[in-house]
Amino acid sequence: MLINVKGRNLEVTDALKNYVNKKLQKLEKYFRNIKEATVTLSVVRGNHVVEVQIEGDGVILRGEERRGTDMYGSIDLVVEKLETQVKRFKEKLYGKAAEEGPKEKEALRERTLVEAEGEEAESPEEVEEMPKIVRIKRFPIKPMTPEEAAQQMELLNHSFFVFLNSETQDVNVVYKREDGDYGLIEPA
Repeated sequence: MLINVKGRNLEVTDALKNYVNKKLQKLEKYFRNIKEATVTLSVVRGNHVVEVQIEGDGVILRGEERRGTDMYGSIDLVVEKLETQVKRFKEKLYGKAAEEGPKEKEALRERTLVEAEGEEAESPEEVEEMPKIVRIKRFPIKPMTPEEAAQQMELLNHSFFVFLNSETQDVNVVYKREDGDYGLIEPA
């Protein structure tokens, strides 16, 4: 597995890199093939922030921890979150036996999912009359069913997800409603 460890306004030591590598190895048992893992470490307002994005088996898994008082503790917490997410996802997808990991389930079909990240900007210092676009995200859109899109949205822990509907060939948006159910936006 290729692991990229980056620091944002923080020097990443070899000890931190080794610790991240050791902890992320725990997640390999849930995937047949992890292409890449990107880890960003930073300190924001006294909190040690760890952001992890893993791409494996056509799934993008994302986790973030912002409350840690030390970097090693934050790394532990985000890996626990990711492990919980992937277990829950695999259980929904394949049943209870999926907790063993897909290495034993080679016959299961591969799914391709993408991330649509709905991040908001940090709180602005001064209030403006009109909001402005502060970040642009570009990502490849791969065909999937609305159910697959909802699962990917849950994996990423986002409130919406943009995808190409494999049934209609239209760009759709699936979103989480306040009542806990999902909504689907289709073009007219």
